Amino acid sequence: MKPRHPAPLNALRAFEAAARHRSFRTAAAQLFVTPAAVSHQVKQLEAYLGVKLFHRGHRLVELTPKGEELAASLSELFGLLDLALDRATAATVANLRVSTVESFAAKWLAPRLHRFHRDVPDLKVRIDTSNEHADLVRGAIDVAIRYGPGGYSEVSSERLMGAPVFPVCAPSLMGDETRPLTKPADLRHHTLLHDESAAGRPGVPDWSTWLKASGATLVDATRGPVFASIYLAQEAAVAGHGIALGVAPLVEEDLRQGRLVRPFEHSLENGYAFWIVRRDDADANPAIDAFCHWLRKEAG
Repeated sequence: MKPRHPAPLNALRAFEAAARHRSFRTAAAQLFVTPAAVSHQVKQLEAYLGVKLFHRGHRLVELTPKGEELAASLSELFGLLDLALDRATAATVANLRVSTVESFAAKWLAPRLHRFHRDVPDLKVRIDTSNEHADLVRGAIDVAIRYGPGGYSEVSSERLMGAPVFPVCAPSLMGDETRPLTKPADLRHHTLLHDESAAGRPGVPDWSTWLKASGATLVDATRGPVFASIYLAQEAAVAGHGIALGVAPLVEEDLRQGRLVRPFEHSLENGYAFWIVRRDDADANPAIDAFCHWLRKEAG
């Protein structure tokens, strides 16, 4: 097979901006180029890929199915790229250090972080992932985003968003006629994926709680593998290995891109939520203020 030339990064950036705004003119303003330059870059990318990415109208543009698919992937990839660059340059240029759990960093923060860098280009962010509580009083962490019940001592905490819980699985499981998924009781024919984060934590729904609430009391709630984190359980669901209990913010991107689906609409409120945690004296730091403001905007 003839080798493909390196991907045109500028064209990919132009396409991602145009796809996000559904406008060449708005994308051009963001990228500080002309609308004609954006249009040229998109045409260059279409020629490179050999597919049509936009239906062009008189006043607006609409993505083709291939364009929708590429735009969704690029949003996540640019987020991961920005996160990798932050880690590579953190020792010399990062001036805001953010601590959060792996699942939130990978599934919610990384796909969005490029938008923060676009809005605040002079502020470099380093993301540290840990399930341990960050020491904001004596440590080097500026802001933490935690999944928990709140009430953190010696710091200021603010509820960022709730975390409703509901089943999720790969689309392939929905098409299995030998093992239908039309009602909760059908879960007895499927593998349940568990994560340790729900074990022994009051108010955090697990499979036993969800099955009881949905009326599927005859399904064995203990069956299936247990994973060390929500992230791993949800990745196993993406791979088609079973059905996991998804935490809403952490499955949002996978649902949007079609990697996961909801076999049932029933969801449960969660005693845990996602919290912004910062030092009590952090209000005097404009960098922290800017990042927390962006978090609220994205969560809203």
